[in-house]
Amino acid sequence: MTIFIRLFLLISFTPFIVNSQIQLLAPVAREIPKELIKHNHVRIDPYFWMNERDSKPVLDYIAEENSYSNAFFDRNQSLVTTFLKEFDGRINPEETSAPFEIQGKTFQWRQLKDKDYRQLILMEGKKETVFLDENALAEGHEYYSLGDFSLSPNNELIAFSQDKIGRRNYTISFRENKSGKIRKEQIPGTDGSILWANDNQTVFYVKKDPVTLREFQVYKHVLGTDGSKDELVFEEQDERFYTYITKTLDKQFILIHSVSSTSSETWMIEADKPAEKARCFLKREKDHLYEVSHHETGFYILTNKNSPNRKLVFSKTIPASIERCEVLIAHDEDTYLDDVEVFKHFLAVQSRKMGRTEISVGNLDATDFSNISLPEEVYELNFSFNENYESTVVNYHYTSLTNPSSIYKYDVKNKTTRLFFQKTLIDRNFRSENYISERIWATANDGQQIPISVVYKKGIDLKKAPLLLYGYGSYGVTIPAAFSATRISLLDRGFVFAIAHIRGGKFLGENWYQDGKLNHKRNTFTDFINAAEWMALKGYCDPNSIYAQGGSAGGLLMGAVTNMAPYLFKGVIAQVPFVDVVTTMLDESIPLTVGEYEEWGNPNEENPYWYMLSYSPYDHVKKMNYPAMLITTGYHDSQVQYWEPLKWVAKLRKNHTGTAPILFDCTMSAGHGGGSGRSTERLEVAKEFAFLCSIQGINE
Repeated sequence: MTIFIRLFLLISFTPFIVNSQIQLLAPVAREIPKELIKHNHVRIDPYFWMNERDSKPVLDYIAEENSYSNAFFDRNQSLVTTFLKEFDGRINPEETSAPFEIQGKTFQWRQLKDKDYRQLILMEGKKETVFLDENALAEGHEYYSLGDFSLSPNNELIAFSQDKIGRRNYTISFRENKSGKIRKEQIPGTDGSILWANDNQTVFYVKKDPVTLREFQVYKHVLGTDGSKDELVFEEQDERFYTYITKTLDKQFILIHSVSSTSSETWMIEADKPAEKARCFLKREKDHLYEVSHHETGFYILTNKNSPNRKLVFSKTIPASIERCEVLIAHDEDTYLDDVEVFKHFLAVQSRKMGRTEISVGNLDATDFSNISLPEEVYELNFSFNENYESTVVNYHYTSLTNPSSIYKYDVKNKTTRLFFQKTLIDRNFRSENYISERIWATANDGQQIPISVVYKKGIDLKKAPLLLYGYGSYGVTIPAAFSATRISLLDRGFVFAIAHIRGGKFLGENWYQDGKLNHKRNTFTDFINAAEWMALKGYCDPNSIYAQGGSAGGLLMGAVTNMAPYLFKGVIAQVPFVDVVTTMLDESIPLTVGEYEEWGNPNEENPYWYMLSYSPYDHVKKMNYPAMLITTGYHDSQVQYWEPLKWVAKLRKNHTGTAPILFDCTMSAGHGGGSGRSTERLEVAKEFAFLCSIQGINE
């Protein structure tokens, strides 16, 4: 009897348990014990069989889980429908982006009423032309994602990349702009990025490993030639590193970046000479990360060499070492340098100090800086679309928890700022001043101060308010305190929303990140728990109505804190959660595994193995009352494979001793980012909100 038939027989006779709270039958997965042995330690995984992608037993079990969650949402359909109507009544169905410039031409993204995808509009004076229509490109596909598009330097051709499955594997196509003809040549298996050399004939792109999906090769394609014979320009053989490509703002160099979590290396090709071999800028060194920008006078380099929060240095030529470069902006223990834009006549620097973002504009020698900041307590600033090297204006983006996105233009010469574009809501009742945002600081177990960004509606009784606390805390990612038009629906129902800027991110600089990774990872989880406890203690919420949410590595956070403090949370939303940490990190055939060793540790080594095992959510599920849980995934997810959350929900349900619902919602036509298209994206949010409100007892 084959394993597939055996599994099918087991699943076909799956027993069910009854959830008393929602009076639905919940599926219970059959167990086939699998021994997993490492470092003389034996783990038994009863649901290991769920990684048999596309097998009938797996698909049948997912279908049962989806039916169970669908039944829950069918019972709460009025809530889902209400949220969707509120979203439609608040967000302009013909929403547009700010106009932006590419190679002297002005474009704008626009949504169409009753359409899921955008159109790219070419704006030439009063004349407007549909330049690229995602709706037409997506026709006939359940999932669609436009990865990138790039105009040839003479604007005669556009190269664009598309993913029609959700696995972030993009195929590049070419179109002649004048005739609209799509050329026959295509380039499959790429990461989606596209860069033109200055000859209008050569395109550089990045290939993925077909098994691990690691970006590791850079090729160049010459139009009109057989793509199977494209020349390999660069290959990264170290599996800890991934590769990406950029073009300098002055259009002089194609840059090939090879990066791991702890070191990097940049290779260069002159954009005017695409036939030449790539040359190394600075060889990789352990614990050295750097980024290069080019100016006609030399090279500007952001480096962390002996500078955890990074410093900016300059060299007229390719330097022999960072030590031989001129220091323009010295290292500051309190300020993290996020980004630098090098224009022909000035520098623009984006930084973060004690969590507050700031943009500074100064001379090319990094003097006479003017600072762009805001008097608000909680907001975000970052560079917007700055494509013109010779510009005398810096475009930057502003948002906050209470204010929709805006684009500003800063005139460097006059040192003046003007509002260029602002998103507005069509709901005439919305007023930013009706909501309060603030930053509070919780005390961690070890005395560290944890920043929390908070927003709520004026007039609510905070001590009786339910709280939705969001967290991530990995890879040095800082979750921005940004506006959400859909979140207003929760705030208007009395919810407090907060982002816990826990260790593992860079909200407070590089050390904040280092103190939440590898053998310090547990700080990430205890920080989140401490943040929730602190908000309850200080009267920012009802201590009996705390909800938590996080996705991907934030889903790992959700799994860990649920095991560590299940009593603290009334409900948890875990999106594409990375929860089977040890098993996944021992499988080098799974995408991203080897490159993640510098973030989580290598469990093939004994000490990292035991440390990771100490918090791995799947391994620590035990008999106890779990909070209500909504666990979501995409079947084609390339970053967290579907079977991690699938196994987790099966194990949770077996061990759950309470009555709160545990739901698994798998989108069969989606990847790591969820479903595609505006209607699918909004439906996913509406379901999350309906889950929260249903558990809270809010029925409208």
